[in-house]
Amino acid sequence: MSIISRLAADKNLSDSELKALLETNEYDDELCETADIIRRTWYGADVYIRGLIEFTNYCKNDCFYCGIRRSNKNAERYRLSRGEILSRCAEGYGLGFRTFVLQGGEDPYYTDERVCRIVSEIRRKYPDCAITLSIGEKPRESYKAYFDAGADRYLLRHETADNAHYSRLHPSGMSLENRKRCLFDLKDIGYQVGSGFMVGSPYQTTENLISDLRFLKELGPHMIGIGPYITHKDTPFKDKKSGSLELTLRLISILRLMFPTALIPATTALGTIHPLGREMGLKAGANVVMPNLSPVSVRKKYELYENKICTGEEAAECRGCLERRVISAGYKIVVDRGDNVEIRD
Repeated sequence: MSIISRLAADKNLSDSELKALLETNEYDDELCETADIIRRTWYGADVYIRGLIEFTNYCKNDCFYCGIRRSNKNAERYRLSRGEILSRCAEGYGLGFRTFVLQGGEDPYYTDERVCRIVSEIRRKYPDCAITLSIGEKPRESYKAYFDAGADRYLLRHETADNAHYSRLHPSGMSLENRKRCLFDLKDIGYQVGSGFMVGSPYQTTENLISDLRFLKELGPHMIGIGPYITHKDTPFKDKKSGSLELTLRLISILRLMFPTALIPATTALGTIHPLGREMGLKAGANVVMPNLSPVSVRKKYELYENKICTGEEAAECRGCLERRVISAGYKIVVDRGDNVEIRD
């Protein structure tokens, strides 16, 4: 049995075997072909769309790689009001979105009470939709409050599962231990949980990536988001090299083989480093895309990395553009909540 067949059969590859997969392009064609077969086995040609609403770019954290880090004095800060968020949901619903992703920096202005009120209003107005939050590390009781208010899913990338590497990407007040605590709390509460990591982040080694894969096996997330690290001029890593398209696509395929039912996005970052990056991500095993529902007036301000695409398009334009791109790749966008197949009723 080949190494790809063994991985697809849920055999536990050794670190040396994973290293061989990660460090050479020898297996790329077989990886991609096998990953596409597996995603079609579970999800057919369906691609799920998530309406992304980037509602605040304030953040109390100072992560060394992030363009909205607290110390970036060049960032033009903004917050969307509750009414503005609900307006974006209304437009998105009309465009066929059945999942809304509320993403922002760790902004203390959005207290638990404010978040719960927003979530409960979206739940009341759109009972057939999924509500995803991506607002960082919180106490368990906060996560429970959002869940009780109607949130279904939570996205929190672990970024790296290696303590030493984590400390090179984050300031001393943050810890991998707390990030992992958050993820296991979320899962225990009942969320559909998403995690993931940057590909090619500064100081990352192949051994780090193997640790990431091992940690994801331990966590068992419903969603896995990875994308290439892309530099930002206003961070301490401004002179660091960005991650590669090739390795990101290779990892998407590996993740599809290791987690056959996972929801895996073809990220905006992929489309930023290559004009056809998202299409290539879908062919490598991804089955989710996340068009931007944020007001055009704030899109350029939510700059985690430089040169992000789709910052000048209205929501309908983003939706239409992605539909055409998905079709060109051989798949189809569906109007659906797009839950992980293992938890559907």
